[in-house]
Amino acid sequence: MKKSQYTVRQVPPRVDEALRRKAKLKGKSLNQVIIDSLAGSVGEDASRYHDLDELAGSWKRDRAFDNAVKAFDKIDPGDWK
Repeated sequence: MKKSQYTVRQVPPRVDEALRRKAKLKGKSLNQVIIDSLAGSVGEDASRYHDLDELAGSWKRDRAFDNAVKAFDKIDPGDWK
């Protein structure tokens, strides 16, 4: 998913102050507060998207990998005494 960048000009001082207060109050970056606000204004939930979304559902079985990590499935009873 390609992410876009925006430049917003002539933000009114009261809006700027309110966004900065909200960011500080929520412990978020100003950028994240603005993204959340934009998403909410169009009926979306920005928090449901994560940086790893492109990987979801992309796992493919690989016998070579499975064989390489098979040893990690073995439990050494001596470790549990």
